[in-house]
Amino acid sequence: QVQLVESGGGLVQAGGSLRLSCAASGRTFSSYAVGWFRQAPGKEREFVAATTWTGGNTYYADSVKGRFTCSRDNAKNTVYLQMNSLKPEDTAVYYCAAANKRWLNDYVPHNAPEFGSWGQGTQVTVSS
Repeated sequence: QVQLVESGGGLVQAGGSLRLSCAASGRTFSSYAVGWFRQAPGKEREFVAATTWTGGNTYYADSVKGRFTCSRDNAKNTVYLQMNSLKPEDTAVYYCAAANKRWLNDYVPHNAPEFGSWGQGTQVTVSS
């Protein structure tokens, strides 16, 4: 099991930027794909972005494509979500997650059941 702790959330105006970080400890973090999900009040948790264990391949939800960048630094056991051009509809609690298995190809998991470890979440609020 891997433990994940998110940070970097906060309040920002529309059009602004934030960078979320997710620090990992426990099992070999660098061997597993990681992803970001978010949940807005009254809505279901939705996929945002994910990257393979090498960071060489990424996958984004259409709603954030071109604005968000998911990356990782395995030497620091940390994954990042750079969020630019933020919109009020990006307001949510953001969670990072580690995959529950290893894929040996370039497949990027992006469904919640494919992730087995979750952080506690960090609030992002975008004001209009």
